[in-house]
Amino acid sequence: MSVQVLAAEMAEVELKDVPSKELTPESPLTTKADDKGIVESEPKAVVTSATTPTMEPIVKTGDPSPGFLTPNTKMPQASAMKRTDPQQNGGEAFVNRDGTVAEAPRLKKIQFADQKQEFNKRPTKIGRRSLSRSISQSSTDSYGSAASYTDSSDDETSPRDKQQKNSKGNGDFCIKNIKQADFGRREIEIAEQEMPALMALRKRAQGEKPLAGAKVVGCTHITAQTAVLMETLSALGAQCRWAACNIYSTQNEVAAALAEGGFSVFAWKGESEDDFWWCIDRCVNLEGWQPNMILDDGGDLTHWIYKKYPNMFKKIKGIVEESVTGVHRLYQLSKAGKLCVPAMNVNDSVTKQKFDNLYCCRESILDGLKRTTDVMFGGKQVVVCGYGEVGKGCCAALKAMGSIVYVTEIDPICALQACMDGFRLVKLNEVIRQVDIVITCTGNKNVVVREYLDRMKNGCIVCNMGHSNTEIDVASLRTPELTWERVRSQVDHVIWPDGKRIVLLAEGRLLNLSCSTVPTFVLSITATTQALALIELYNAPEGRYKQDVYLLPKKMDEYVASLHLPTFDAHLTELSDEQAKYLGLNKNGPFKPNYYRY
Repeated sequence: MSVQVLAAEMAEVELKDVPSKELTPESPLTTKADDKGIVESEPKAVVTSATTPTMEPIVKTGDPSPGFLTPNTKMPQASAMKRTDPQQNGGEAFVNRDGTVAEAPRLKKIQFADQKQEFNKRPTKIGRRSLSRSISQSSTDSYGSAASYTDSSDDETSPRDKQQKNSKGNGDFCIKNIKQADFGRREIEIAEQEMPALMALRKRAQGEKPLAGAKVVGCTHITAQTAVLMETLSALGAQCRWAACNIYSTQNEVAAALAEGGFSVFAWKGESEDDFWWCIDRCVNLEGWQPNMILDDGGDLTHWIYKKYPNMFKKIKGIVEESVTGVHRLYQLSKAGKLCVPAMNVNDSVTKQKFDNLYCCRESILDGLKRTTDVMFGGKQVVVCGYGEVGKGCCAALKAMGSIVYVTEIDPICALQACMDGFRLVKLNEVIRQVDIVITCTGNKNVVVREYLDRMKNGCIVCNMGHSNTEIDVASLRTPELTWERVRSQVDHVIWPDGKRIVLLAEGRLLNLSCSTVPTFVLSITATTQALALIELYNAPEGRYKQDVYLLPKKMDEYVASLHLPTFDAHLTELSDEQAKYLGLNKNGPFKPNYYRY
């Protein structure tokens, strides 16, 4: 006797005494459309038969088998028993042995949101669009689409239309949802564990209160790491009011935790252009409160005060700026003789350049691209525009993943470094037709213009790793002949009339903080540098710093680095007196002259 026949007989014996059951809509065999956007095409047929129970095959998405049978039912021959009803849009049915027809259950169909919706349509109120866009474009060219990227779980009422108060009754803030404070507090506590230098600084200087009396107005990315910095500044004696420097990078739950903790925070993810400037103005323009220190990232806050409240600079002791864009603006003001106060260039400090710009971007570029596009890097052709510290980090990461990396550069020194590191130096127009990914990190404007966008291959991914959104000419894509299709949060397909499409990430804004996160440990280095710069400028005696742009003292750079070494159980070698004398150095540093390039 064959194995198949024996198995069939055994199955028939075992199933003889199994009582029949009526299949109802509540039966666990039926499926429910629990997820948003998934609907049943038609109700399932209920099969009731008292004598010869028959159950149609249930097809489960992802199951390798077509179904299973009820007792006393043999598998029908698919070719003879299955038919398609053209009136039911291709629905399938099975013919039972008694001649009756049982309808097969319908597979769930995914119902997409309106894919042809107008790109610039905002679900929130758009009445507040009066402020001029001519003030600054480095962080606010949203073109009205920002609010569409907010968390769908939140209501779409603008935070400006809400009246929120924390548990202590304080309402001097404007955020998405104060109820997220507990979740945000856990995020901050996790970040504290990876920010040893800030926590050490908080512990060492808390008793001295070196920032007592300081009123710091800040405009940076509002993340868990920034929250640790703000709470450190507060522990050192400062009062803080904060806005976001990027409309997409704010972590709403962290903003809620800060507001619950008593900080005046004005930011939420997905701000509009008008919201962006309104939040900055709310930070600065408060009756009875005058800032005396500025902590900026991108220069928008400094720019706003300079344009709207120039008299405030009479009481401001200094500016701390951490981005290439913001530093460039400061040098422009200094060159024109319009810089009213001393400014500290944190961006060009060694600890910022070599750690935040290089190591941070080396990790976060992959994270941002993976989260938004699920792209496979191996074998992809990538062009990275700019081979500064950010570009070096991006190129190293992509090369390690197996990508073919090209580099564009204007500086012959950086260009030579790229060549020596094994990258081919090209002009963008030489490779624009063949590359799969285009990444800008120059700090310049109009690096990728419409001409290049028109020539890109179908499916090319375009993104920016610089602070400003001016590197990619996104405005040139807002034309009637091009169709914008929102695929997911921070991901847009821009479609040409011939069907070609490119994948634009974060509308050309900073990829890593808009679409993913960055390593907390690296941000600890930058945040500690910012805190020390504020302490230095605030406590500097009259006349030490003039109305100019300064680099962070080398001694402070070394101090920031030393605070992070215990994390790695690292042990520094100490110079002997004889060695120190031979090198002409102080045993405690600084160990390199200011002109030394690491």
